[in-house]
Amino acid sequence: MTTSRRILICDDDDAVRSSLGFLLSKAGYLPNFASKPDDIIRHVGETTFDLILLDMNFSMSISGEEGIALLKHIISLKPDVPVVLITAWGSVELAVRGMKLGASDFVTKPWNNVQLLKIIETSIALSGKRDAHTRVSAVRTRSQDFPGIIGEDHKLLEVLEVIKRVSPTHAPVLITGESGTGKELIASAIHRFSGRKDNPFVKVNLGGIPASLFESEMFGYKKGAFTDAKSDHRGRFERANRGTIFLDEIGDLHLASQVKLLRVLQDQTFERLGDQHSLTVDVRAISATNRDLYSLACAGSFREDLLYRINLIHIEVPPLRQRVGDIPLLAGYFIDQATTTYSIATKTLTGEATEWLCSQSWPGNVRELRNIIERTLLLAKSDVIRSSDFITALPAGKMADMQQTAAAGTLDEMEKHLILETLREFGGNFSKSAEKLGISRATLYRKLEKHGIQISRNE
Repeated sequence: MTTSRRILICDDDDAVRSSLGFLLSKAGYLPNFASKPDDIIRHVGETTFDLILLDMNFSMSISGEEGIALLKHIISLKPDVPVVLITAWGSVELAVRGMKLGASDFVTKPWNNVQLLKIIETSIALSGKRDAHTRVSAVRTRSQDFPGIIGEDHKLLEVLEVIKRVSPTHAPVLITGESGTGKELIASAIHRFSGRKDNPFVKVNLGGIPASLFESEMFGYKKGAFTDAKSDHRGRFERANRGTIFLDEIGDLHLASQVKLLRVLQDQTFERLGDQHSLTVDVRAISATNRDLYSLACAGSFREDLLYRINLIHIEVPPLRQRVGDIPLLAGYFIDQATTTYSIATKTLTGEATEWLCSQSWPGNVRELRNIIERTLLLAKSDVIRSSDFITALPAGKMADMQQTAAAGTLDEMEKHLILETLREFGGNFSKSAEKLGISRATLYRKLEKHGIQISRNE
């Protein structure tokens, strides 16, 4: 912390200004004070601040409209200066409105000093005053810095740059992307680059926790809190203390549980079931979902205030179809892993097999690619993998999906390509080729005629 960080405290309550001033001075900041709207605007116009703490009410009115008007004016004067709003718990909706206008974060009264200092530190770190960072190179994407995250596509590199930049802060991060894109790997990387790396990384699948069990799972319980509570139980938040909690599938969380989660994320305090004493934790939250939380919020099935609490930093993980150039790298990586994991001989891909992988849409993304590569390696008899080996290894359901979604012309081309590859593999032997394809010789002849394939018979 440097003594040059200047913060403007805007509140009409003498006690609040005094309390915040003492807290910030002790933390190494330089507090400045303003108690009236006119003074606030004058200070902002005349002095350079690293952050502004802004109360939402400055008169007998408690609507918060004064605070909203001041926020707009401040942003118009100093758009790069982060503004943290101060509001009562019952006015969180007002704070969300302020964040939509450009505020960086909000705290509720009475605030938690430790949490407030983290919000201030994070807001300053993520503002326009952050230090320059070296661009992440493609080589580093395959280094030990990012184990399991493979690729050179610019979309992926941008994600890795964000990881490097935000990891040292306390900022809550929301990771979105389709199933199978590697959201958990991104969360793990953020934890590993943070100052919490030596402390727990606790993973929670919120979609798998019934609403009736949410409090006992997340906050724990005391012995005797209910019939089956035979001993004290530490919840996920308590186990994640001083570390990171990964809230996976947060879009599936029941509405009744969302307000309970919001409260602990806001105050970092909670009570175990059956215990009246509050516990305070120091936890960074990283959330992930494959759902559109903004649409859910508009539909009323996801709390807007929770969305803004978890979404200070948003990382969108690109689907595999948007970084096709990374497929050969991923395929090579998965082949190396599979040969070690399953103790099988090293196998190589032909050029046309790689082209086939790159031509697929992969709706299951990296997870689906890995699955088909492992299946093919285990089922293929040859040490050289062709596209026909991948197609043969496809699960029946997957082949049915391809047949339903692909255009007729595309299916015909795939069928023709598979027949030619199989005939080539068996040196034109029709009997062996038909057996490998799972069809009769008569059917094979009809398909040869259908596709205009002319080849000398070799029985």
